[in-house]
Amino acid sequence: MFIGIDHGTTAMRFAALFPDGEVLKLELPRTQAAEMSKSQLISSIEEAFGISSSDILLMAVTYSMGDGIKDIEDIATVENRGVKSIEGAGKKTGGGGLVFDSIRSSGIPAVVIPGIHEGSDTDPRLNIFSHSTSPEKIGIAYHAFALGFSDFVLSDISSNTVTVAVADGKLIGAIDACIFAPGLQHGPLDVQALRDVDAGKMSANEAFVNSGVLKHTSFSDRHDLIKAANDGDSHALLAMDSIALFAAMEIAGMQLLMKEYGSTGQVIIEGSVGEVPEVVGKIESHLGAKVHVLDRWSAAIGCAEIARDVHSGSDEILGLNVNFKK
Repeated sequence: MFIGIDHGTTAMRFAALFPDGEVLKLELPRTQAAEMSKSQLISSIEEAFGISSSDILLMAVTYSMGDGIKDIEDIATVENRGVKSIEGAGKKTGGGGLVFDSIRSSGIPAVVIPGIHEGSDTDPRLNIFSHSTSPEKIGIAYHAFALGFSDFVLSDISSNTVTVAVADGKLIGAIDACIFAPGLQHGPLDVQALRDVDAGKMSANEAFVNSGVLKHTSFSDRHDLIKAANDGDSHALLAMDSIALFAAMEIAGMQLLMKEYGSTGQVIIEGSVGEVPEVVGKIESHLGAKVHVLDRWSAAIGCAEIARDVHSGSDEILGLNVNFKK
């Protein structure tokens, strides 16, 4: 069987894919994973899926921004966990590092998925930005591809909003969370945020992780905001309207790029905000098109599907080269 791992903002998600197509799931909060020993982490995976490590043919791992590699690599050969640095945009708990190191030292065969960044073999015009998307979005995109989509724009809307474009089964580019559309917690720095950073009131990273729509509400937790929106709270719905508008604008922007590749592509939404019907309806209204919605397990399942296909001999995944020998 094969295991895919989603290095999410708040939790690590593991999906086990069996030969008969059965999928089992395990979610560990990143703070909980950070407190485990390496042996405890591996044991928790074995117990959750009712397997031993020897049953795992291949794992596909995501870690942080994945900007230190551009291809899918053997975990045994990857330096610095496949990243340039853990400093920068995002919250750090240590859970993802523990998971990565536990798998690497376990001897379980594993590959590391890259992010898309300025060194990637994607549309070079987007490489004006150093980073475009982290590796778990590649997992979501591959799950969409496995479901039969080959031309699509995928927007993952949760703590962050990140949008990825795939044309004819190949990744052509992405827009990262700190560039355009805000998410629930994180977003691009506006003029006031820049002033606050320059005044020493906060670091740039602190500004980023507090630039989502939550800052304009009375809610301090994204789950409370989502619940309130689903309950019809007017302030929560306004925040969700903002997310829907910006996400639709970002999707439309990526569709402009897609046209040069012969298709505007179908639209796919994933992430916790995609579970709010009002947001999906607003995005469809803005774009004048129906969207397909995937659930929050898509990244982990997609990574398991990557592991399966790499093990079967695939030498590329969505256009990413595979450097792995069984």
